[in-house]
Amino acid sequence: MEQIKREDAMSLLREHNQEINHIRHALAVEAAMKYFGRMNGEDEELWALAGLVHDIDWETTNSDPSKHTHLGASWLRDAGYPDKIVRAVLAHGWGICSDVEPLSSMEKHLYAIDELTGFVTAVALVRPGRSLQDLTVKSVKKKWKDKAFARGVDRDVIEKGTAMLDKPLEELVEGVIEALRPIEREIGLGE
Repeated sequence: MEQIKREDAMSLLREHNQEINHIRHALAVEAAMKYFGRMNGEDEELWALAGLVHDIDWETTNSDPSKHTHLGASWLRDAGYPDKIVRAVLAHGWGICSDVEPLSSMEKHLYAIDELTGFVTAVALVRPGRSLQDLTVKSVKKKWKDKAFARGVDRDVIEKGTAMLDKPLEELVEGVIEALRPIEREIGLGE
């Protein structure tokens, strides 16, 4: 099977997503997945691709969230994406819109960090410099306790994901911050 190129994945993503915030979220999850793939001695490019395309169908399915991940998985399968990526896309919606349980390390990481990238980004956005450069795990944990902050982020999913990975939340938060720092301008931060 031929290797999927990032440029092709980005073209497919943009074909189905026009909203800048959705593209930024895809870039954030891509960077975090690449980071965690590297940290786990896995194929970081494969992990990054899974992160980039994980919500490819969101703009099409957001009016009927029960279809989310299923339509995207179908598109990716038709486009020749590896089964590992297709399954990871389905598994990141486990218990929400999919019954595909995350089993592999890649699937578990995608499940845990999808929402976490949004939370970390939200914390950075309310800081004076709107930047990740000086963001600490402690600052993120402080906002975590404030249930009124970033209500749209499903903390239960993040907690289930960290439990699946058998890693402390702080470790994942630190990884997400590190992964996103180099691309903060691309995802609307540090401006």
